[in-house]
Amino acid sequence: QVQLVESGGGLVQTGGSLRLSCAASERTFSPYAMGWFRQVSGKEREFVGRILWSGGQTIYVDSVKGRFTISRDNAKNTMYLQMNSLKPDDTAVYYCAGRSSIDTDYNTWGQGTQVTVSS
Repeated sequence: QVQLVESGGGLVQTGGSLRLSCAASERTFSPYAMGWFRQVSGKEREFVGRILWSGGQTIYVDSVKGRFTISRDNAKNTMYLQMNSLKPDDTAVYYCAGRSSIDTDYNTWGQGTQVTVSS
């Protein structure tokens, strides 16, 4: 079964930038879509955005529009989340997830990476 591995989290000051990566373990991995989610301890997981793997179309939650950008490198089976103008409210564990088809929910998840934005 394919595994997703996130990397790139860390500590950054308000207004700074980070780029998260999500790499799939199998070269044959070809999902319908890949998404980024985030979760603060004690709160529900929040959808951040997603990219359609074939066409590259993206959507974002309103709170990150204009600041976050999702991209992918199909040859490397890797998705990215470029986060700019970070705010303390962006502090969370960020997860990537894969959705195998339009008829399924996100069914493959990474282990998460911590992003902390200091004020």
